Amino acid sequence: MGRSCSMFPCLADPARRSSLFLKMALVTVHLIYAGVLFLFDGGLIEKTRKEPWYTALYLLLFVATLVQYFVASLSSPGYVLDAMRAVNERDAVYRKTYTTSKQPASSKNGNFIVTLDGSQLGSSLLGSNSTSWSKLVADLYPPGTTIRTWTCTYCNVEQPPRAKHCHDCDKCVLQFDHHCVWLGNCIGQGNHCRFWWFICEESALCLWTGILYISYLKAYISRAWWKDAIIILLLITLSMSLIFLLLLLLFHSYLILTNQTTYELVRRRRIFYLRGIPERVYPFSKGVCRNLYNFCFARSSIYSMERLPTLQELEEMSMPHTCWDVVACRYC
Repeated sequence: MGRSCSMFPCLADPARRSSLFLKMALVTVHLIYAGVLFLFDGGLIEKTRKEPWYTALYLLLFVATLVQYFVASLSSPGYVLDAMRAVNERDAVYRKTYTTSKQPASSKNGNFIVTLDGSQLGSSLLGSNSTSWSKLVADLYPPGTTIRTWTCTYCNVEQPPRAKHCHDCDKCVLQFDHHCVWLGNCIGQGNHCRFWWFICEESALCLWTGILYISYLKAYISRAWWKDAIIILLLITLSMSLIFLLLLLLFHSYLILTNQTTYELVRRRRIFYLRGIPERVYPFSKGVCRNLYNFCFARSSIYSMERLPTLQELEEMSMPHTCWDVVACRYC
């Protein structure tokens, strides 16, 4: 084992080793489900010869699902330390540009965005004696909130709203949703969209594989009992996985439409800035359409931090919806 760790440094860390083994196990399970089907079902082989496009589409979905899995598991969820480093490193360039142009900084809908070219770092970076990151995070919270409230006790860094420290990754994550064991990675602002697409593709793959299993049982039942037993056992486990995936897909779709995270929904009463907000009020929601757009398309910026709504905005959100609001798409 020691020699293997010296040849492959990723095996030296127990957490990374466990994550690697889980990835290998998941890929193996996919290969078993598809391999048994092609090994037992002679009708599928015959159909492939007559209609190769059908099997080609299935294999394309199979490969796309595995690729999406690795993309989601290897992508960064958006760490607070990386955002803080980007803000502090580009503050000097931003200040120099501001001094030369004499133009005020811009923001979009109260969201402070850190981009690669440092074009937007928020108006709060100017005129500050403290570090750029500390001043930016302070302006995202209501006045009077103490710095101890939003400082991580593990990383000792200031957390913007919706960030949380992950004990598995030992880092603070922007818009922390949860730590996925099967992906071996946190789900946050940077990879939540990729995670949703992986669930969607995995659900479609399970459904298609289940249909192929049922077709095999209808055509070859009672010809080889041990083959039927294996197919039925795999079909039962596949059905249970499909039910779980569909529920997970619906749950995360609800979170996307309301601009929430799993952590905020489950631990709402433990998050200090969400305790006094009614449960039917979604403080970070900007309407269904804009939530969808921000989730799917407005991710060209690397880090996006949302400020907490004011009391007046919360009062407007808590007002009951009228028919005119629905007709005018006020909440879309």
